[in-house]
Amino acid sequence: MTRTADRFSRFRLTLAGLVAGALVAAGCTLPAFAPRTDAESEAAAVGTSPTWRACPEVPEQLVGRGAPGMRYECARIQVPRDWGDGGGASASPGAGETFEIALLRARSTKQRDRIGSLVVNPGGPGASGVDTAVYLSFGPSFGGLPDSITERFDIVGFDPRGVDRSSPVECISDADLDASFGYDPDPASQQAFDGYVALTQRIGAGCGDRYGDQLVLYSTEQAARDMDAVRNAVGDEKLTYLGYSYGTLLGATYAQLYPQRVRALVLDGAVDPRQGLIAGSESQAKGFERAFANFTRWCAANAGRCPIAPDARAAVTSAIDKARVSPVRAADGREATAGWVFYAVISSLYTESGWQELARAIDRLADGDPDEVFRLADAYADRDSDGHYSNLFDANLAVNCADEEERPSRERIRELQSQWRQKYPLFGPALAVGMLSCTEWPGGRDPYPTGRAEGAPPILVVGTTGDPATPYEQTPALADMLGVGRVLTWEGEGHTAYPQTRCITEAVDAYLIELTVPREGLRCPAR
Repeated sequence: MTRTADRFSRFRLTLAGLVAGALVAAGCTLPAFAPRTDAESEAAAVGTSPTWRACPEVPEQLVGRGAPGMRYECARIQVPRDWGDGGGASASPGAGETFEIALLRARSTKQRDRIGSLVVNPGGPGASGVDTAVYLSFGPSFGGLPDSITERFDIVGFDPRGVDRSSPVECISDADLDASFGYDPDPASQQAFDGYVALTQRIGAGCGDRYGDQLVLYSTEQAARDMDAVRNAVGDEKLTYLGYSYGTLLGATYAQLYPQRVRALVLDGAVDPRQGLIAGSESQAKGFERAFANFTRWCAANAGRCPIAPDARAAVTSAIDKARVSPVRAADGREATAGWVFYAVISSLYTESGWQELARAIDRLADGDPDEVFRLADAYADRDSDGHYSNLFDANLAVNCADEEERPSRERIRELQSQWRQKYPLFGPALAVGMLSCTEWPGGRDPYPTGRAEGAPPILVVGTTGDPATPYEQTPALADMLGVGRVLTWEGEGHTAYPQTRCITEAVDAYLIELTVPREGLRCPAR
């Protein structure tokens, strides 16, 4: 596989959800990050129109080239750090401190009958919308948007506050991230559990020392208010939006805050905002167990493509158990511990195409070659070959913990670890222990709203029946909470649905372009 093709295959993982494992880790990863330039650093003041400049270097850095027939422009805007502290569209930078928000728009040279901008968010939280807009601009051959959309909309991505190019949160060392991902996903002994508590305390203390009471300002509600500044910056009277995974929570929050400013929202891979931390973590444990069971059934039925058939579950659990006592060492000295093997599994379950990669990785690990395990796990962790991480997990932790009211005690988490080990043996313990990250977090809390979007038009909520990260049950729950949600179901595997099949694509395109809402109860087949 070429480097460019590998990057596009990993793009599907970008459209990802949060897994409450290491650091409440996001299931989203981006292969590269474009550097800032001097021109980019000049941000428009609050309430002013930004200056857009050509930025072909962004797709060049990400993919090696721009998409044929696409032009790329970048801008930066300033937003109040705290929208509740006198911030607003007419606020001046001098009225309070600001964050910079980075924007990119991709515009087709074939554009006609332009409707406006389609603002996109890939989820996380912590993933780059700037990068996502670039990937989506490459069209359906690479998993991007169909021509019918790019010919009617500018594709606009923004990095939310604290993410990558937008005043990034940076407070977790590469060494601590390595330790977190490599840690036993089920620290069964009290000593091992206490060791993970100490690690999360050290991470929390480091972020608290650096940002203090500013940590609460990275909440989803603050970011949703930034999104209205983005809408204003692109000149649209109403917002047209495509949000994946955590991006559905961001979109739902926007709809509650600004229902009259919604044109159309597609929320794909729905998060149920009414779930607390414990319920959400258990929901993911259940979702990943279900997806893993689907993988094992596929293996049994496709032995020629699955070298760990017929009992894939036994092969994977054995690989994790062996890694606890005798991890395989790579040529560079890195050890494939139980944690790294576990995250290779997590990474592979986001797409059905990852199943064969997982089987191959576990098979090669048994032969003493951990390279495929590390490739899969590093794609999830956004770790490069030099051992450096992006700020994906710094931002993920800051946002999740600012949002979360629930702070289960260590004792409660220890109880759930044991209980979920029985119910969800492979994923339950890790999802329970992962909640320690917010329990030990020093920042304040700013919970997002969980009500109806009164006055908003119909909002399209898309769910996948085999979704591991945002289990399908959350789709009707989000639609019901908003009051104006219309459910579209894909009977497929993996995380997020659009634009995976013709049925899904046609339904979403008609909604975005013509504002035609799919018929009630529409279910699209897997193929």
